[in-house]
Amino acid sequence: MNKPRIIIADSDINYIIPLQLKFVQDYFDQIELEVITDKRYFEALFSTPQKVDILIVSDEMYSPYLKKHDISNIFLMLEQYEEGATAELNVHCILKYSSIKEIFNEIVGKSAGVLKLGVSAMAESQIILVTAAKGGVGKTTVAMGMAACLSQNHKKVLYINASRLQMFQAYLGNQMPISAQDVYSRLLNPSDNIYGDIKHVIRYEDFYYLPAFKMALISLGIPFAVFEKIAVSAKRSQEYDVIIIDMDNTFDEQAVRLYDIADKVIVVTEQGNSAVYSTNVLVSNLNGINSDKYIFICNKYEKDEYNALIAPEMNVKFSINEYINRFESNGRIENKNLGEMLDIRKAAFLVV
Repeated sequence: MNKPRIIIADSDINYIIPLQLKFVQDYFDQIELEVITDKRYFEALFSTPQKVDILIVSDEMYSPYLKKHDISNIFLMLEQYEEGATAELNVHCILKYSSIKEIFNEIVGKSAGVLKLGVSAMAESQIILVTAAKGGVGKTTVAMGMAACLSQNHKKVLYINASRLQMFQAYLGNQMPISAQDVYSRLLNPSDNIYGDIKHVIRYEDFYYLPAFKMALISLGIPFAVFEKIAVSAKRSQEYDVIIIDMDNTFDEQAVRLYDIADKVIVVTEQGNSAVYSTNVLVSNLNGINSDKYIFICNKYEKDEYNALIAPEMNVKFSINEYINRFESNGRIENKNLGEMLDIRKAAFLVV
C-alpha cells in the first residue's frame, strides 16, 4: 500500500521546520513527506501532472492552476484572513501564525479519509523559559505577549515570573500580591506537589499566572529553587499546554536548573552593542545553543538603526530566529493587545 504523499511548500524556513518536525514525530515512516522552500522548484514540479494527498502551501506559492492536479486536500496558509480569498473545492484556509498543534490537528482531522490515520495523542505540557543576558531588552513584554497569544489560540498557559525582585505585576490589571500566609509557609518548604498546594491563588488575566510575592525572595527567605519546583509540579499536573517561566538575567546554579528543565529556551536581546555583547557572553556559557531548544529573539528592532547583530567586529555567536519591531506606546499596553501583534505571534509560533 502506497504511503500518503504530503508536500509542505513555503519559503519561510522558520515556519516549515516546526510543522515538518510535527509530521515526522507523529507519523515517521507512515507518510512520504516533501518540503519545498524554493518557489521556482515548486513551479517546475507542478508543471507536470502530480498526485498529492495533502498539499500545505503558502499564499505566495499558491495558484489556482494547482486544482488541475490530482490533489486530495490543499491547505492554504494565510498570514491573515481575507474575505473570499478562495472558494475552491478542497482548499482549506488556515491562519499561518496560530499554534502548530492546532494547525497540525486541523490538517490531520480534515484529511482523515485520505490519511486513514488517527490524530496523534496530545503532547505533554511544555516548559518555555524566557530570559535575557541584559536587563531592559523587553523580556517580560515578550514573555507576557507570547502567553497572551498562545492563550488566544486555545492553549491553556501558566505564566510564572521567576525574578528575585518581581515587578511584572505592573503589566496586570490586578496588581495585588499574594496575601495568604499559608502559601508563604508552603513556599518556604515546598513539597513535590507544591503547585497543587498553592493553585488556589492562581489568577487569570488573558492567561493564568502566579501572582507576585509581597516581598523579594531574599526578604521572605524563600529559595529561588522554588520556581523550578512549581514549574515541574505544574507540568506533572497536565493542567496546562504551556508553562512560561520569565526569568531575570542572573546566571547561577539555580538559574541553570531552569535551563535544564525547559523544553525550549527563548533568549531575548536587542540590536545594540551592549545587548549583543552580553548575549555572546551568555551563549559562551551554554551548551547546545545550536539545537532547536534555543530560540533567539531580537526585540525593539529598527531596520534603519545600527545593527550589531550583523556587524563583523562583534563576532556574533548565535543566530536570530525572529525580530520584533519596536512599537510606540503612550502607557501600558494590555497583554491582550500584545498577543495580537504579528511579530509576537510569530515568536510564539516558534515554541509550539
